[in-house]
Amino acid sequence: MDPNTPVVFLHAFPLHAGMWADQREALGGREVLTPDFPGFGGRAPGEPTLEAFARAVLADLDAAGIDRAIFVGLSMGGYVAFRLHALAPERFAGLVLADTRSGADDEAGRQKRSEQAARVRAEGTGWMAAALLPALLGETTRRERPDAVARAEALITGADAEGVARALEAMRDRPDSTPQLGEITCPTLVLVGAEDTLTPPAAARAMVEALPDARLVELPGAGHLSNLELPEAFDAALLDFLA
Repeated sequence: MDPNTPVVFLHAFPLHAGMWADQREALGGREVLTPDFPGFGGRAPGEPTLEAFARAVLADLDAAGIDRAIFVGLSMGGYVAFRLHALAPERFAGLVLADTRSGADDEAGRQKRSEQAARVRAEGTGWMAAALLPALLGETTRRERPDAVARAEALITGADAEGVARALEAMRDRPDSTPQLGEITCPTLVLVGAEDTLTPPAAARAMVEALPDARLVELPGAGHLSNLELPEAFDAALLDFLA
């Protein structure tokens, strides 16, 4: 892969672009863009759809003068990557799908997101870190990596309530991207934490089987936020793919 191709990192929910600090450092002098989605990282909330998030990223690419890039999306960032590819496949030189899935929410998942959005609007976001981290982080991380736990908590703390609520609605209403997988012809890396219970390894393997040019890397001891839990292993897999 061309070493001059920029890399665009798409962040997870309910974090912001600061989650990619280790990866920015690992990529050294390579051009990197880490946009915040609307409603995160101080960016004003916008329309509650993932397509609107994708259009915001495209505007950021245009502002930075980036025509084509390698997109790295983790969790919600992966959902946005699917919308980006649907809007502008010609801008993809490569794709990394980390701890994400192509399918839409089932009815129980949609109901849960609606309830969380209502709670955030009523109570704010102060409850979210304690409620979400047990699922976002793998068992090994929660037991053995207090620094990673503290960092994840810090990245969630202070999130904008309306931005979080709209992101929940956007994810709730996202389409099933599984039929799109066969159209993603760029080289693709699928990364997943072995302890990820939200988008488990089975979902990652299913995507690899449907993608035309994909390979799988499973990270033992990591959960859903694998880049924060095992940054060295995540970065090694990413750098190998980029090479």
